[in-house]
Amino acid sequence: MAFAIRPLSRSTADRVLFLGPAVALLAMFFLVPAIIDVAIAFTDMGRNLRVSEYTTQNVARMLGGDSRLTGIMAVTLTYVLATLAIFNVGYGLLLALLTTALPDRAGAFFRAVWILPRMSPSVVYALLWTWVVAPTEYGLLNQVLAGLGFPAVDPKSNAPMLVIVLANGFIGASFGMIIFTSAIRSIPEHLFHAARVDGAGELAIVRHVTLPAIRWQLSFVTIYQALSLMVSFEYIWLITNGGPFFDTTVYALYVYRRAFENGQYAYGAALALGLVVVGMIMAMVMWRFFDMRALLQRPRIEARR
Repeated sequence: MAFAIRPLSRSTADRVLFLGPAVALLAMFFLVPAIIDVAIAFTDMGRNLRVSEYTTQNVARMLGGDSRLTGIMAVTLTYVLATLAIFNVGYGLLLALLTTALPDRAGAFFRAVWILPRMSPSVVYALLWTWVVAPTEYGLLNQVLAGLGFPAVDPKSNAPMLVIVLANGFIGASFGMIIFTSAIRSIPEHLFHAARVDGAGELAIVRHVTLPAIRWQLSFVTIYQALSLMVSFEYIWLITNGGPFFDTTVYALYVYRRAFENGQYAYGAALALGLVVVGMIMAMVMWRFFDMRALLQRPRIEARR
């Protein structure tokens, strides 16, 4: 019996044409590495890249045999919450509110200034921060303090968490600033005019008009930046190298150091798998907390062609 092959419909062909390359790239660079990571996590692979047995010892070590992991998780939680709340969301929102209140050219200028660090290479940005907090008399901070009559300080040794929060926060605030600025610009002007006619002040307008109107953007930036902070460590590595000791070693940096500095590839893969699980749980909790499903629903009344 011969079977006729039905041709693809136009809509199906369009989906394959436009989504096919993206799906292929996701499978190649995300799905396949994740499968490989899971496979390595249950081996004894070391620096010689040889696998002699499959074991669950790495998972058992991660769940109860690694004495440093609890402290690493505490450092990561402090770093993520402080950077996210104060800078990536809070300061980004403040910058958006202030620059949209200015004339267009002045606002655009200040936004461009805040974007410059994100456009510069990570090494250059980290080198500038290393100069700022250098404990010698040539460090920028100590030069300013000396001019004011204060003694020199060593923030990298005495307040390393503050250094990495500031370094990551100032560059991370630019992302939220751009998203929030675009959202504020899209709010209909008549809502602001009506609020002012009703006697609302600027703070009342921000609270009752601006913030409710950009709720989706606030939720998105919070979730996206929280997940980004969980897996990023390049500025911490370049500025403090996770030190002193392990005081600024976040989870992602700990994975890197175990795998590539200590040659414990299998244990590093198990730690990376744990990071994926934690990220998925955190994303689902935040998705539910911000009620993103309701925010992504189509409007009940919409124009149809």
